[in-house]
Amino acid sequence: MIQDKSKGAKHTLLERPWFIVVALAGLFGAAVLITNFIRATDNTLSLCSTAKTTAQSIAEYSATPIQLQSIVHYATSRTVPQQSFEEISISLDVLKDRIPCNFLVFGLGRDSLMWASLNPGGTTVFLEEDPEWIQAVLKDAPSLRAHHVQYRTQLSQADRLLKTYKSEPKCLPANAFPIRYNEKCPLALTSLPDEFYDTEWDLIMVDAPKGYFATAPGRMAAIFSSSVMARNRKGAGTTHVFLHDVDRKVEKAYANEFLCEKYRVKSAGRLWHFEIPNAANMSDQPGDRFC
Repeated sequence: MIQDKSKGAKHTLLERPWFIVVALAGLFGAAVLITNFIRATDNTLSLCSTAKTTAQSIAEYSATPIQLQSIVHYATSRTVPQQSFEEISISLDVLKDRIPCNFLVFGLGRDSLMWASLNPGGTTVFLEEDPEWIQAVLKDAPSLRAHHVQYRTQLSQADRLLKTYKSEPKCLPANAFPIRYNEKCPLALTSLPDEFYDTEWDLIMVDAPKGYFATAPGRMAAIFSSSVMARNRKGAGTTHVFLHDVDRKVEKAYANEFLCEKYRVKSAGRLWHFEIPNAANMSDQPGDRFC
């Protein structure tokens, strides 16, 4: 995610600190305005009373500490989020509708403060494979919730795993859950913190681990496990999964295999957005394949 240092920075408005401040402030403001308006509106109220209630809600709103830190951080640094404004906007649209929510992000780094700030009152957790990188990021943003994780895969195994996973019964959608104890399936994430397994995630962002050289972990297990978690959601609603770097072969192939084209609802740049229902709402889906 954050450490794909081969991604060159483009000289656009988005790289300018003043633009980031204005953009983040606008995003925070939009989230607050829309959320409070939705919650304040009642069809039985008149337009005037609705406007009054909304105005009171906005007036009472105060930014969270992490939101203020985020604005100061991007205002005083040349560091900017990895994703483009169009890509970020797709996730923001969902966050505005779901906050406060449980938001899981694979990867930690330059955009982490932004993601945590866009989910005020919710739970935002980051998973990162590089312990030194975690220390570097948390030095400037100690309020972020980040966990070190280890992966069992390497990018060089991606093609073989995709071709052979069906031969292992514990990799099939009907048998893959709970993934915490699924040692037989090499694509299942079995060594993550308890918080990963004990939380029902509303949004999952897959923008890590590294996936641009042969010995890197690749995102195969993150994509597979996100799909399994989404299918086994117990609460109401769907799980939103966002996958970045879909211009790369492995990300695209695993998305089509496990996240499913029919569940893809939006895209922008190198980001795909999937809305995955739980298994109870997949009456036409056999238990031996994901899509």
